[in-house]
Amino acid sequence: MSARILIVDDIEANRRLLQAKLEAQYHSVILASSGPQALEMAQTHDPEIILLDVMMPGMDGYEVCRRLKADPVTAHIPVVMVTALSDTEDRVRGLDAGAEDFLTKPVDDFLLNSRVNTLMRYNAVTSELRKREASGLKTGAMEIGAGDETDGPARVFLIDDNPRTSARVATMLRENGHKVMTLLESANMGDLAQERTDVLLVSLLSKSFDPLKLCAHFKTNDVTRAVSILLICDPLDRAKAVKGMEIGASDTIMAPVDAPELLARVRAQARRTRYVEILRERVDRGLELSVIDQLTGLFNRRYMTSQLQQYMQRAVMGGKPLSVMMLDIDHFKLINDTHGHQAGDEVLQELADRLRQNIRQVDVACRQGGEEFLVILPETPGEQAFAAAERVRKAIAAGVFSVLRDTQQVSVTVSAGVASLQGPNDTMAELIARADAALYQAKAAGRNCVQSIAA
Repeated sequence: MSARILIVDDIEANRRLLQAKLEAQYHSVILASSGPQALEMAQTHDPEIILLDVMMPGMDGYEVCRRLKADPVTAHIPVVMVTALSDTEDRVRGLDAGAEDFLTKPVDDFLLNSRVNTLMRYNAVTSELRKREASGLKTGAMEIGAGDETDGPARVFLIDDNPRTSARVATMLRENGHKVMTLLESANMGDLAQERTDVLLVSLLSKSFDPLKLCAHFKTNDVTRAVSILLICDPLDRAKAVKGMEIGASDTIMAPVDAPELLARVRAQARRTRYVEILRERVDRGLELSVIDQLTGLFNRRYMTSQLQQYMQRAVMGGKPLSVMMLDIDHFKLINDTHGHQAGDEVLQELADRLRQNIRQVDVACRQGGEEFLVILPETPGEQAFAAAERVRKAIAAGVFSVLRDTQQVSVTVSAGVASLQGPNDTMAELIARADAALYQAKAAGRNCVQSIAA
């Protein structure tokens, strides 16, 4: 897998060196020599990763990073700060500006490649989710939650078999408001399924279990696959740290752990986990909104159409019966005119509840529009469909509907029409038309009754 990478450095020799290293790994490289040029190219070239030099004249890397993260168009692009500065304060400042990671000059080839590969995996997930989110927005299905936030105290699961260092790290985090769960052994990981975890903090110095094997387990487990892993590493064992990054860890911090750097890295990784979490929730919300009627909680007409077509095809192929019932609330306009539209909405909601309670789990209840409903009845011949519609009709008419916070009561009845599939040449339009005709007959017969049309 190759990535499109923007290199930003005011010194040409540095740009060319990084370009050579990355192109040797078959990445596509874009070059910028200043902060303003970097901001422009990030907008126009949509890089997947940005390697950003800190010490540049005019606009330094910290300011460029802040501007990138403040712009909705470029905020999602991972930024790796590249600098000759190695003090903890400088690394923390870069992470606070929104950078995902830090590389120190001269750039180590192994660390460079591992960081790029890690960010490519992260991008593969977020890019797909953003595409699905954009699709939902185009179809009007997406709602952006006001509470979508990536900052705030992190939920950290700390795994270290050394009680002393584990307690020290946990104290650092708790004193700054983070919620920490500690585990001194690799066994009994059930708590992870119950706790929404932002960061898995794993010590590679642990001796009683194999931390790399544990990281591999996290990345193959559905519960923890998307959670960021931060490794506590021995500075003398670089190979182990690189292997951890190859397995799927998101970041490393060297022992002994420095508190400001730990807090900055935990905050950065928590943001990453929550960003993926938020994108997934938005996509799920969009999928739900695309098929669910928001007032009644039943499936909507769009979903009804797609599902009825599939059920008809299955019925024809399997030689099984299929029926539909169409329901319409009697004198619904009178309910709205007498009690108001709020009462009308509550009637629709209560009717949907009674409908759900009086059909089978395999049946598909949909709000076709307004006060009209349709239920798909798989493997159901006409006689049974008629009986099912009669059961629903009686359940709706059996008791009054309490509306407007139980201050008023409304008597509600429905008329129903039933139709069944008439063989392989039958069409969905014809099936629905027969059910609609049967419903019209029920209305003409005095309402609050069920009628059926066989053909």
